[in-house]
Order: sequence, then C-alpha cells, then structure tokens
Amino acid sequence: MKAKVRLYVDHPLGTGQTVGLSREQAHYLFAVMRLEVGDGVLLFNGEAGEWLAEVIVANKRNPVLECRAQSGPQVSPPDLWLLFAPIKKARTDFIVEKAAEMGARRIVPVLTEFTNAERVKVDRLQAHAVEAAEQCGGTFVPKVAEPVKLVNFLDAWPQERSLMFCNEALVGEDRKLGGTLGPWAVLIGPEGGFSDAERERLSELPQAHAVSLGPRILRADTAAVAALTVWQSTHGDWQ
Repeated sequence: MKAKVRLYVDHPLGTGQTVGLSREQAHYLFAVMRLEVGDGVLLFNGEAGEWLAEVIVANKRNPVLECRAQSGPQVSPPDLWLLFAPIKKARTDFIVEKAAEMGARRIVPVLTEFTNAERVKVDRLQAHAVEAAEQCGGTFVPKVAEPVKLVNFLDAWPQERSLMFCNEALVGEDRKLGGTLGPWAVLIGPEGGFSDAERERLSELPQAHAVSLGPRILRADTAAVAALTVWQSTHGDWQ
C-alpha cells in the first residue's frame, strides 16, 4: 500500500488506531485527491513520528482511517525560536513557512517601534506551518505564538536562552555568531529596522549576540532565511 498524501492530525497515532478527519481534510482526500477505500495516507501528529494509514471509510461526512505501521520516526527540531516583526501578508506567510521547513521549534511575531503590518492572524499562520510540515516531510509542527511587544518580551527573557540579534546597523562588518550550545532564538527586525532604543535594550541583554548577515541589506523575509541558515551552520541541529 503506497501513499501520495501526508496529513497532520491532532489525534493519537499507533498500530490499529482509527483516526477521524476534519471536513476540510476529508474534502481534500476524497474530492480533490480522489482517494478510495484501501488507499494509503501518511499521518503525523508532531509527537509519534509518521504512520501509514489505510482509508477504511471514504465518506466525506464521517471518514475513517486506520493506522497500519509506523513509516518514519519522530524527528524534533532543536530548541530554536524565530522572532520576527510581521510585514505584508504574503511575505509574513513566507517567513512562517520557511521557519517550519528549516526547523524552528517556536515562531513568535514581535511588535517593534517600526512594525508596519496589518493585524496578525495567528490561525492562518499556524495553518501555513502545518502545510509546510506536510509538504516537506517533517514530523514536527512549530507553534506560532500570539504577537507580543518586543520590549515586553525582552523584559521577561529566559536566562538560559541565547539570542542571535540580526542588527542591520552592522551590515558589511565581519560580526559572526558566537555563543554555546543550549536553547537559542533568532531575532529579525522590521522593514524599517530597529529603533535606537531597541538596539540599546538588546545590547544590554547578556544573552544577546549581535551579528551581521553580510555586506548587503536584506528584505525581512530574506533575512529570516539567511539568519536561520547562519545559526544552523554554526550550531547544527543538536537536540
């Protein structure tokens, strides 16, 4: 039994476990992908790895899948957060999708002095994170947090978590990432950059490590991908 569809489900998974689907998932499987009884579907819930399930009831109103065997182990990302200032809708969606693909464990929209974006719809961003995990073969879906003011977040910063602060004022300088293993976060600023007060507050944070992303000023969505790549090249996917 082969499977050409992967789905994230909020349901326990295990041998013989039956799994129901949401209305949207049922429509996708049976109206879009035209699956039938006996077809296979790959399922994951972010905790139990990937499982091969069989379609038992192909009813769009009350569908049933049954887990047959585990097809892949659970692979969780390192303890890495991505903090970013929301930008235009499509580009914010891009940041969340790429963060999910690249192994961020938590995604936090932060509101800075120069943040200029429409209201952040967390449910929509969470759906993008789920879709990214489904499409790239991941077994973990990062949590998208509610937006928070950057200054408030820094005031309650965890002592054990290091912070990679991508400072656009350092463009062109050879300022590379240091630090040690342990929990980390990557912070990307808004299109207008950080304010002087925000830079000062970050410079006062003992856990913060200011870095340059190279000789060019990057768009915020490009900077997010570049920053995660820099962090991974230095620290790797340690668990």
